[in-house]
Amino acid sequence: MRGGLTEAGPSPARSTIQAAITAMSVLAALALFVSACGTGGTGARDEGPAHTDTVAGATASPSSASTDPPDRTDAIRLIKDDPEVSAEVKRELQPCVGDEYPVDVSYGDLTGGSGNDIIVNVLTCGDSVGMGSYVYRKDDGGYANVFKAEEPPVYAEMDRGDLVVTKQVYEKGDAVSDPSGENVITYRWASGRFVKEYSWHNDYSSVVGTEPTVAPQTG
Repeated sequence: MRGGLTEAGPSPARSTIQAAITAMSVLAALALFVSACGTGGTGARDEGPAHTDTVAGATASPSSASTDPPDRTDAIRLIKDDPEVSAEVKRELQPCVGDEYPVDVSYGDLTGGSGNDIIVNVLTCGDSVGMGSYVYRKDDGGYANVFKAEEPPVYAEMDRGDLVVTKQVYEKGDAVSDPSGENVITYRWASGRFVKEYSWHNDYSSVVGTEPTVAPQTG
């Protein structure tokens, strides 16, 4: 009682406002809690480790974190980063059109490693002459250069588990598109390296295709 008057309690309007403020505070706290749970309590998206190139010997390789087979981009990087590849071949390894490099890439089991081996042939842009052929073996999460041939024109491919290297032979006056023959060498993986298995030589005919073929007359 003050001044002979009895103090009145909070008005209904004030009670309503305080209740509204309390409810808003609870909702705001709940929203913050849900947001923290959605981000793992950090408020930021978790990031995995950055990918880096692995090394086998002195050769960089595609990331071992990926389970996908290496692509042309990986093969080109192998050639560029490989100290075993000559400077001349690296100079030739330039895009012909846009970002298209003059390389042929194939995959297969040549060495019995932990994954498919990579065969890379580096060509010239104009005439597609083989400047160098290389085999990279997957081992310990990386790729190592286990074969190279840099005596142009040369081309390597796989045939029934063997490495077959073809070297075209030119005589004086031969056009780039018309060699006189070829030497073919077959290698097989043994004791940790490619061993020459056998070889042969093919002479190309200089007659075939020089005269037009006449269609036989009927009737």
